[in-house]
Amino acid sequence: MMREVRKRGRPKNVGTPDEAGGVKALERALDVLDLLAASNGLTLTEIAKALGTAPSTIHRVLTTLDARGVAESDPITQAWHIGPSAFRHGTAFMRRSSIVERARPIMRRLMEATGETANLGILNGDAVLFLSQVETHETIRAFFPPGTRSPFHASGIGKALLAHAKPDVLRQILDDAVLSRFTDKTLTERDALLADLEVTRTRGYSFDDEERTLGMRCIAAPVYDLAGEAVAGISVSGPMHRMTEDRCGKIAEAVMVAAQDLSLGIPSRS
Repeated sequence: MMREVRKRGRPKNVGTPDEAGGVKALERALDVLDLLAASNGLTLTEIAKALGTAPSTIHRVLTTLDARGVAESDPITQAWHIGPSAFRHGTAFMRRSSIVERARPIMRRLMEATGETANLGILNGDAVLFLSQVETHETIRAFFPPGTRSPFHASGIGKALLAHAKPDVLRQILDDAVLSRFTDKTLTERDALLADLEVTRTRGYSFDDEERTLGMRCIAAPVYDLAGEAVAGISVSGPMHRMTEDRCGKIAEAVMVAAQDLSLGIPSRS
């Protein structure tokens, strides 16, 4: 009996999100990973409910991710978490630039000088992606683990980078943005945000005054590459009972010095 010889090339039933489920399956898996990354562990039922997907479908996704080490379950709690392979993928992203490695000693000095948590982040779509953090020794502190995303309009680093973005880039970002409210101090009006960005450009640093979380403040400054482009931001964040108005001036000076020191070591992307 002769065996049918298949023609080489792309299968006819693969190509769009609605065909063969290939792209949809990938999107569903990424949705699961996004959800796990933002949590401290979720059961299969919780994941299915959050995504509005059948538990049987989520089980297949989790089984596949588990086999590749991208997700894993706790045998006692039955909760699912991000797996070790996801960390390996994340560190590969970090290796694209030496900025994290260069920033560590500068961030540590900044934390020691101010007594507050130092952060490093970049713009990522409509949010700030935190790349690194050096935590203060104080018990009450800000916590932004690497990989955390925060809305740019309610973030010290986000506003520092927006303030120094090219006009056409800034306009496009704001055209696509949803300025959600988190506290009574969040800048949800475009004109108010633009006015704040103008002040930020003039003084050299941004100020998040309880705009994301009540009781917390953040001061940030942009980090430039050799071409003069703002490619990252460095900040100090902490509770307002320590980051008082009397201290904020000195903290701002320390943040700007740290940003300048880091800028000197960042090559141009061009």
